[in-house]
Amino acid sequence: MLIKFYIKPRKGILDPQGRAVAENLRNLGFNNVKDVKVGKYIEVYVEETDKEKAIKEAQEMAKKALVNEIIEDYEFEVVEE
Repeated sequence: MLIKFYIKPRKGILDPQGRAVAENLRNLGFNNVKDVKVGKYIEVYVEETDKEKAIKEAQEMAKKALVNEIIEDYEFEVVEE
């Protein structure tokens, strides 16, 4: 199974990389850009056939290794291959 993690800075947390991207886009003429958040996309392939077990494992992965829950929000999806 494939687990897709989508991680981004929490609302209200300073995102210097997002700010730099937004400024660069405006400099290129994209004047309607209000804000940009730069996050992470992570794919984890697991040898699991039970989707519920894969979901529980994904939650543990996020909390223990992939996400800093103080400054980041995340979502994930489990895709059966």
